[in-house]
Amino acid sequence: MSDRNKTGNQPGEETGKVSSTDGGQTPTRARADLLGDGASAAGLDPSPGANAQLPPADIPVPPPKNNAKFLTGDPMRHITVMSLSASVGLVSLFIVDFLDLYFISLLEETALAAAVGFATTLLFFSMSLTIGLMIAMSALAARRIGAGDEKGAREIATSVLTIGVGTSVVFSILFWIFAPAILDMVGATGDAKHYATRYIRITVPFVPLLSVGMVASGLLRAHGDARRAMNATLSAGIVNAIFDPLFIFGFGLGLDGAAYASVLARIAMVVTALLPILRRYGGFAPFNRDLFVSHLRPIIAIAGPAILTNLATPTGTVLVTRAIAPYGDAAVAGYAVIARLLPLAFVVVFALSGAIGPIIGQNYGAKSYDRVRETILKSVLFTGIYVIGMWLLVFFGRSFVADQFNLTGEGRTLVMWFGLAVAPLLFFSGVLFIANAALNNLDRPLWSTWLNWSRNTLGIMPFIMLGGAWGGAPGILIGQYAGAFPFALLGVFFIMRLINKLERAESNTGADGIAPPSSSVTP
Repeated sequence: MSDRNKTGNQPGEETGKVSSTDGGQTPTRARADLLGDGASAAGLDPSPGANAQLPPADIPVPPPKNNAKFLTGDPMRHITVMSLSASVGLVSLFIVDFLDLYFISLLEETALAAAVGFATTLLFFSMSLTIGLMIAMSALAARRIGAGDEKGAREIATSVLTIGVGTSVVFSILFWIFAPAILDMVGATGDAKHYATRYIRITVPFVPLLSVGMVASGLLRAHGDARRAMNATLSAGIVNAIFDPLFIFGFGLGLDGAAYASVLARIAMVVTALLPILRRYGGFAPFNRDLFVSHLRPIIAIAGPAILTNLATPTGTVLVTRAIAPYGDAAVAGYAVIARLLPLAFVVVFALSGAIGPIIGQNYGAKSYDRVRETILKSVLFTGIYVIGMWLLVFFGRSFVADQFNLTGEGRTLVMWFGLAVAPLLFFSGVLFIANAALNNLDRPLWSTWLNWSRNTLGIMPFIMLGGAWGGAPGILIGQYAGAFPFALLGVFFIMRLINKLERAESNTGADGIAPPSSSVTP
């Protein structure tokens, strides 16, 4: 063996030279340092003499491409763009139910309007299921995108989609079979129960399509593609607006026509959401059983509590609906109008939980805790400004809304009180949405679950009981939203304390040299 080979240098290298800038390293060592993580990723050993060939020293190895767009720029701008674009998309979802109820109210049959109220209250459980999966998709995919792992994002997306379709199929079967019994539990009777059962059994078999559309929309938001995510949900509203009056009045299908239009709207959303994923982001990774099994734990860790968290809201709504039902179909119809007007008017508040998730997730993945904190505080400010402005609009427009939906008696009274006293209370619900999004993306989904369930049980039952005793149906309505106040305060306290704890732990870990702050974060 020659002396040259005994030194451990690679063929073609000059011996005896020392770089003036590498602290005395040999060219081989300097070249290995240049490769860094790229050598390891390619299966190369960066130690001297370990590999047969290394690239020439004068060829730089580019760093991994990072498409995370929320790591720089003003967080308020990101919050505004993501929330407004997400809200435009959500409007299309909320307007589906709103238009259904509006067109049905034109038939001037109170039992039909009450039936829509009962049916959509129960179907909101399916929406909560899909929203929980969308949150999980955004959180898990955004974290991998923030760490530069595009392939991992596609793989986790496939696993989330598989779980979404499977769970929604089970949900659809159970709700189709037990719809009459479930309606009995929320106080539906007579014609209202009959119509609600028909509506549920037409729409619920297509819940899996809703799941696919929402999960795909979450993946688009994880990439920061707010516009295409918006287009996906916006298409649903456009289709529903076209076919609702056509089916209800043109074909004379009545409530059944509204249900069929909702089905077509879901189909449109799925197609519009999947196309950009397939064309621009590499689609979904092929299903792999081993990967799916390995993904179950991190998915369930976020999706499970997120779904439970979102199921708390329809649970609280069921409690309120049952409390209002004894006041008659007119009161239920009025509450149904409020249940559709509220998310439509305050859609930006509802959009916050899904919109700020990727912003928090990417900055958490990059260990930018100051930006995580700033994102949350500016989200609260954004919510306050929006709620005040929308309260004024709802206050001055409440009589117009009651007239358009032909509300009378107790139903009209509820809408008037909503515009007067309930609308400003949505600020506390908005803060709670921010808290839920932050906790889900900061690996504390169980905290979010506890907070939301506490708000929708302890924050509803005593308040609606006191409100009902004080002011009847309007008192119940006010109590429902006043109960969010203490839990909004708790949510902000939990978040700020958690961020401070994570920041201190990261600082200590980095100082000890155990794990540098730039290391990727994966569940």
